[in-house]
Amino acid sequence: MFEHLFASLSTYNPILIYGLIILIPFIENLFPPSPSDIVLVLAGSLIVNGPINFFVALILSTVGSEIGFMVVYYIGQQTDRKIVHAGKLKFISPEAVIKAEQWFVKYGYALILFNRFLAGIRAVISFFAGLSELNVKRTFIYSTISAIAWNAILLALGILFGYNLSSIDQFLSNYTYRILIVSAIVAIYFLARYLLKRKD
Repeated sequence: MFEHLFASLSTYNPILIYGLIILIPFIENLFPPSPSDIVLVLAGSLIVNGPINFFVALILSTVGSEIGFMVVYYIGQQTDRKIVHAGKLKFISPEAVIKAEQWFVKYGYALILFNRFLAGIRAVISFFAGLSELNVKRTFIYSTISAIAWNAILLALGILFGYNLSSIDQFLSNYTYRILIVSAIVAIYFLARYLLKRKD
């Protein structure tokens, strides 16, 4: 199953694949959550027998991550702190503002250095880094290091995945039937439990 999928993906134009590699991490910063991690793992798997290069993919994914990070940082920098504290921004509560500022006081630039490893709150970190007016140069350097490390891990996982496609396919073919049976039993159990509670 997976071997056929990746054989098909490997025929795609490399420019299209590279375009997604830079675009998706950028979009994730502006509109979280997005499947940027999954895209990079898939891209890594294509490095094995596909048309793309590890270092090019790493550079482009890092560029996309950094552009998105710094755009959100700039938005935070230009946002009036009083407006945020007053709760006038619907997508950010005053409590979240106070908590984020406490994090920055306590952990400082360490949050920037590890931001890519904190899935789900990356965009929040970049926004509050700007709102807290952290040094632009240091923020850029630390966020770039974070992006390089995280993207390299995802691409490496993809490569490992790509080298073991046949093993994964064999595992799935052997265990899919059993998984379906177990899933069906669990579903029947919870359905029966729900119906019995409803009667009571």
